[in-house]
Amino acid sequence: MHLVSVPPGQLFAALADQTRLRIVRVLAQTGEEACLCELVDSLLEPQYKLSRHVRQLRQTGLLSAEREGRWIYHRLVKRDAHLRRLYAAILSLPDPERMFEADVQRFRGRMCLREDGRCRVGIQTKHLMAATG
Repeated sequence: MHLVSVPPGQLFAALADQTRLRIVRVLAQTGEEACLCELVDSLLEPQYKLSRHVRQLRQTGLLSAEREGRWIYHRLVKRDAHLRRLYAAILSLPDPERMFEADVQRFRGRMCLREDGRCRVGIQTKHLMAATG
């Protein structure tokens, strides 16, 4: 495995975006991995938008990805102590509008659709399914 050291400025720039922060928060709070369609249904954002954000989180070193057939599962990189502390700080952020709470609730509901612990159903949110073609 190739280790990449990302300057702190790039790390925080990646987290400065609300959508990327929501992705990291869901994965940090649940401790799960997720495919893109599970994130689409959980965050209620279009696939093209989340794909771009996931790619940036991977380039920054916050997410890793593993392909399994046509599915790619994304998970938080936790090998470094500073990243684990960063995720703990993200989890401690206030959520006055309960946006993070709603994301996690939808994510947990979406995870119930897995078969043998894996996503097999694709995007389920009707208006987002139509937007992806």
